[in-house]
Amino acid sequence: MIRMVSFLFLLLFPVLIFAETEARLLRFPAIYENQIVFTYAGDLYTVSAEGGIARKITNHDGYEMFARFSHDGKQLAFTAQYDGNTEVYLMPAEGGEPKRLTYTATLGRDDVGDRMGPNNIVMSWKHDNKTIAFRSRKKSFNSFNGSIFLVDTDGDLPEQIPVPRGGFCSFSPDDNKMAYNRIFREFRTWKRYRGGMADDIWIYDFASKKVKNITKNPAQDIIPMWHKSKIYFLSDRDSLKRMNLYAYDLETKKTDRLTDYKEFDIKFPSLGKNAIVYENGGYIYKFDLATQQSQKVNIQIAEDMLNGREAIISVDKNITNYEIAPDGNRALFGARGDVFTVPKKHGVTRNLTNTSGVHERNSKWSPDGKWIAFISDKTGEDEIYITSRDGSSKPIQITKNGETYKYQMLWSPDSKKLVWSDRLQRIRYVDINSKKIVEVDHSPVWEIRNYNWAPDSKWITYAKPESNNESKIFLFSLESGKNYPVTEGWYSSSDPAFSSDGKYLYFTSNRDFSPKFSWVESDFFYEDMDRIYMVTLTKDGASPFNPKNDEVAVTDSKKKEDKKEDKKDNAAVSVKIDLDNIQNRIEGLPIQPSNYSHITSAGSKIYYNRNGSKDEKPRLLMFDFDMLEEKDLGQINGYEISADQKKMIVGQDGSYACGNSFMHRTCMVSIGRQ
Repeated sequence: MIRMVSFLFLLLFPVLIFAETEARLLRFPAIYENQIVFTYAGDLYTVSAEGGIARKITNHDGYEMFARFSHDGKQLAFTAQYDGNTEVYLMPAEGGEPKRLTYTATLGRDDVGDRMGPNNIVMSWKHDNKTIAFRSRKKSFNSFNGSIFLVDTDGDLPEQIPVPRGGFCSFSPDDNKMAYNRIFREFRTWKRYRGGMADDIWIYDFASKKVKNITKNPAQDIIPMWHKSKIYFLSDRDSLKRMNLYAYDLETKKTDRLTDYKEFDIKFPSLGKNAIVYENGGYIYKFDLATQQSQKVNIQIAEDMLNGREAIISVDKNITNYEIAPDGNRALFGARGDVFTVPKKHGVTRNLTNTSGVHERNSKWSPDGKWIAFISDKTGEDEIYITSRDGSSKPIQITKNGETYKYQMLWSPDSKKLVWSDRLQRIRYVDINSKKIVEVDHSPVWEIRNYNWAPDSKWITYAKPESNNESKIFLFSLESGKNYPVTEGWYSSSDPAFSSDGKYLYFTSNRDFSPKFSWVESDFFYEDMDRIYMVTLTKDGASPFNPKNDEVAVTDSKKKEDKKEDKKDNAAVSVKIDLDNIQNRIEGLPIQPSNYSHITSAGSKIYYNRNGSKDEKPRLLMFDFDMLEEKDLGQINGYEISADQKKMIVGQDGSYACGNSFMHRTCMVSIGRQ
């Protein structure tokens, strides 16, 4: 057994920012006359509108954000997590003890890093300097939708503004009208979105209860800010393809672009008395309403930088990937941006990368045990590296000129190549020695995320998305450079994997239709449509489901069969594929329809995960083709099988354990390859 996962990591990440160093990653700014308040590292800071050294005004471990000045500049409303939940708070503009104004139930999705954004975001003030508008999802069953509420500075019960749903908002000078977004998408990272959730700027009249669309553009028009007779907002409507600042004139009905950013979007602007402040590329800019000019505000952070000091940190709660060494004597972990190996019983834990300020991830052990591959952003872009199994040599960079995000790599069984996919929706492989990259395929629809090698390293199988709801299984021959479809487009298929003897190809497919009737929508819906299927790769290949007939074996008196010959090395396997009518050789395994993934073959058995509607947690199962039966191995989130197919490492809820006994440690499970 591996004796430790609770290994320690020396975080060598000294951050020394002096007064003359300009700070970055400054967020959610607000301005009143000559004072700017912004969020940095989860706390609020205040600084002169001309720039300089900022002063911290909050210190809580939670996140403080979306500060907004009252119109007289005396008070500061903001969103914070002082008491656990994300709520609305109030403090003097220069800083002071915060006062809680709202009390709402806990939400499952309530974080500044979530694509739905945090709850109870402070939007703006009314001009009475007593009423604060905030957006909340406290009454919504749909995390996409929220409503706009008003709360006074005394903290009385909030009152909902009578519009069905809303996002960012701003009030007219007389508070009789409100400019607002109906949809809230500002925390989503989709660029140049033109779909049904692209937002417009609407004006709501509190007296007439009527609304009016003032933008009517297919692009995103967001975060309105009402100043006198103009409404300022962000949009990516023009050829610049970036969120820039625009102004709509309520009198002339004309819209003008006011900034020309081409590299980064403007993010989270806020209106002040004489200016608008916003984020761009991690810096804060000030747009002067009189001169219509923008200027970067040079801000410095001068403090002890407690969160950035060197520390001994336990990384066992930050494991991002794991697998087992080819012979099972060590385990490989990716944790907190570094790559570790841990001994089975005796020895030391090794940090193979030990880098500061660099993120290494998706580490994989080569089947021959010599190399460990990983993806690193050391150059500023995702590149593939390999390092020796003990970290004794300098890592070797395999790819160059990376232009996009790379997904999980897989070694070929002969340890000579690596295949991966990327955010440009390609699947590619690289030869380790020549460093030549070959593109296997490209999907115009979505990312290719399921792929595997044949045991002879001459074929790659993958699931290629061909529509929003359907993907097909393909084969790619490294010798011919051609792609061949295995499944037809009628059913969606994924998770392909070769059998270890190279005779079969396994995959999952949605082919079971058992409709249920919805109580709410008066319509049918489908779930648990998945099963595991297999293809016999040659025309004359025998199906494991063919009828069996027991016969008497004759013993050879001259020579006994060497049992070791049954244990063939994967390198000796030669895969033969007859592509003609391959779709007609598809068979389904006799297992229940559910949701299956991660198929791995080991001799006469295959292992896979199941997580269907009737499963409380993911389960690990095994199908034995000799016995033609399925066995449930317990609640297990994931597993990896060693390259020699003799051992397995399993994980469940952040712990790693043997079989069904989940302790806070890592160990191997013998899977008894036959």
